[in-house]
Amino acid sequence: MTDFVLHLMRHGAPQRPGLMLGHLDEPPLASGVAACVERAGALAFKQIRCSDLARALLPAREIAGQCGLAAHIDPRWRELDFGAWDGMAPQQLPNDALARFWDAPDAFPPPGGEMWSVLVRRVGEALAHIREDCLVVAHGGSIRAAVSYLTGLDHRGVWAFDLPYCALISLRVWPGGKSAGQIIALETDAP
Repeated sequence: MTDFVLHLMRHGAPQRPGLMLGHLDEPPLASGVAACVERAGALAFKQIRCSDLARALLPAREIAGQCGLAAHIDPRWRELDFGAWDGMAPQQLPNDALARFWDAPDAFPPPGGEMWSVLVRRVGEALAHIREDCLVVAHGGSIRAAVSYLTGLDHRGVWAFDLPYCALISLRVWPGGKSAGQIIALETDAP
């Protein structure tokens, strides 16, 4: 199979930025949607996929409408499930519990939440269905999980780079039994 380019765009700012937003369906700001649309204007892709959560779904639909494409909704692109921490500010959480989570997210997932390896596995399953140049509008965690899955970087490696709202990371992907990828661009400045 031939290689393709995968663009992974983080959704724009939600109504209440700075929270541990996992599966909580926090709507995006209109300015966040507009920033995603602007960033996507310079990209070439044949399909659009997105999380089913509004903060990713709404900009994906707007981009798709401007490109004459359909936005393929896939809940496997959802953010990590933060369980009991979902919707809370990091400052509200016990520092030791949060530090253990960031250090070893499989050993210390959020209470009632998802392990990092589960997120990587479900995103890997979503990636298996992409075979042509594609834009995915998703979340910081699911984008990092995709990068981890495709490049072999562990959780420390993918959390080592900043991925603010509307950030874009592009990879060249070689599909196969287990696809492999190479990061070819990272855009973190506001569009």
